[in-house]
Amino acid sequence: MKYFAAGSAFVLLTVAVVRRLLLRSKRKCPSKTLLPGKTVIITGANSGLGRAAAFELAKRKARVILACRSLSSAQATSKEIRTATGNSEIIPKELDLGSLKSIQKFSQEILVEEDKIDVLLNNAGVFQCPYCKTEDGFEMQMGVNHLGHFALTLSLLERIKQSSPSRIVIVSSSLSRRGTIQFEDFHCEKSYIKSKAYADSKLANLMFARHLARQLDGTGVDVLALHPGMVATNLGRHVVSPITKTIFSPLVVLLGLRDATEGCQTLVYCAVADEVKGKSGTYIGTDFHPCEYPPLAMDEEAVVKLWELSKKLTKV
Repeated sequence: MKYFAAGSAFVLLTVAVVRRLLLRSKRKCPSKTLLPGKTVIITGANSGLGRAAAFELAKRKARVILACRSLSSAQATSKEIRTATGNSEIIPKELDLGSLKSIQKFSQEILVEEDKIDVLLNNAGVFQCPYCKTEDGFEMQMGVNHLGHFALTLSLLERIKQSSPSRIVIVSSSLSRRGTIQFEDFHCEKSYIKSKAYADSKLANLMFARHLARQLDGTGVDVLALHPGMVATNLGRHVVSPITKTIFSPLVVLLGLRDATEGCQTLVYCAVADEVKGKSGTYIGTDFHPCEYPPLAMDEEAVVKLWELSKKLTKV
């Protein structure tokens, strides 16, 4: 019996590996566009999807600015990318999206040092962390995932407009469909469920993308939102213990979950593909095709209300 079980497990694993290899070919960004002379800013570029996207865009000859909470991590990642790709235009920068002061400092440096911004890739995220607040008093997930990127984008917006045709890419999640915007308890001081707070922040990303796209209509700046699908990255470090990770790592293969290199392909597509040029406001899915926004992201009254609240809180 034990030999039968072992044999069955081997067959299942073999099938899963073959399936994964077949899927991988379909998950590659179909665009071959190169980006020489283009400047791309990626938030959260030292790990997960952001790091993988930085490697991919560096291979496409872009000037890549790694905006990371830890400057030392950004510097280490920059060195790795330069060595691996031969691209010397990889710039490490410190950016803490949980700090309006840090966002202001970063933005001021970029506006002084960079003549143009061709792509702003809002990727960094906090996933289901224990309850805490940013230094400005925002619930951490909403503060980093939405408000931080809101403040960053608006701080750099004039330079992005001057660089048109240009793009703003906002990474959301399929979990946004489970979100709501709790205007009466925006910082979750009355109640906090970490999975819901994450979904709320990802819904906020989509509402921001839709309204920003309307605001920038006719400027030559395309705003694209996306969800990368189920990806095995360290984003879930707050919900997965080391022991659990060791036990369930084989399931990553069996379930066909994307690794970071596969998962970042939608980010790369939105940053480079000619197919989405002029399609501002589009929400792109894992198959590189448009998908529908969650119904709550289409609530125009709530979208405008969130925009005004975000401006008030971030003072931009």
